[in-house]
Amino acid sequence: MPPHAGHIALCRAAEMMCDQLTILVCWLPDDPIAGELRMEWMRQLFPQSRLIGNGAEVPQHPDESEEFWPIWREIVQRAHPEPIDLLFAGEEYGDELAKQVGGKFVPLGGRIIDADQNGLGGLSGQKIREDLSAEWTHLPGPVRRDMVKTVVLHGIESSGKSTLAASLADELKSCWVPEYGRSHCVVHGTELSQSDLSLIAAAQQAMIASAKEWSGLILPCDTDWLMTRAWHRMIFDAPLNCPAFPIADLYLYLAADTEWIDDGLRLFGSNKQRLKFDNLCREELIAAGANWITINGSWDERYEQAIEAVQSLD
Repeated sequence: MPPHAGHIALCRAAEMMCDQLTILVCWLPDDPIAGELRMEWMRQLFPQSRLIGNGAEVPQHPDESEEFWPIWREIVQRAHPEPIDLLFAGEEYGDELAKQVGGKFVPLGGRIIDADQNGLGGLSGQKIREDLSAEWTHLPGPVRRDMVKTVVLHGIESSGKSTLAASLADELKSCWVPEYGRSHCVVHGTELSQSDLSLIAAAQQAMIASAKEWSGLILPCDTDWLMTRAWHRMIFDAPLNCPAFPIADLYLYLAADTEWIDDGLRLFGSNKQRLKFDNLCREELIAAGANWITINGSWDERYEQAIEAVQSLD
């Protein structure tokens, strides 16, 4: 909870040593990470193995019940009715479990001899849950995708979204997701159709989703689909027809208190236009029920406010 590099190394080694590996994933209803989610992660990580889930409330230690071993013999037999040749585990309990259910215990990894305590041997789910940022590199891609937190820069043109997203990524030692719409306009021009805006929204969200596997714990994003919705209303005075994509963990709404700079791609430079666009941006955040805070002031002040906001994320 969650699957980490120690689990992955153990299961990968086990796969290499047998023709068919069965992985038993067990959980309790009040676990800090839902068992169904852990099962999905393991399916993605080990598609060639047989994954069996068990969510029954059963004793977790022999001291809890005299029926501990009969209960677990039945669980294993249901999951693996065939004769067992090898039983893989990294902990000492595997020895008795093998005696109970059959198979030769193979104690993979170095935990039994307290080896590699500064590496894979010292990892634990509790340690990782207590400090995700410190242990982030020990999590596989599917787990990262579901545990990464997205921070989206939201606001009108010339409010510093791209610059701030890049600065946050540097500070957080992460990557960041640039604005797809800008790339689109460089290639295709700024005469956008309604279908262009739908494509831009979808492409932006796809870029965010695909970057999660490679980012740090926090993924800064220069806009998302809510910003595209504001653009659509600004250009066409109508709601954007697109799927309801996920909402980010935090939106940094950049106030319209900066100078507009014409870079050849920006469209709405008058005070009246900027005020209207700014209102539309805030309306989209409110309508979506998003978690957002306002960032304003000088560029340095915006940076400091953004860092403080990101660090407050749970």
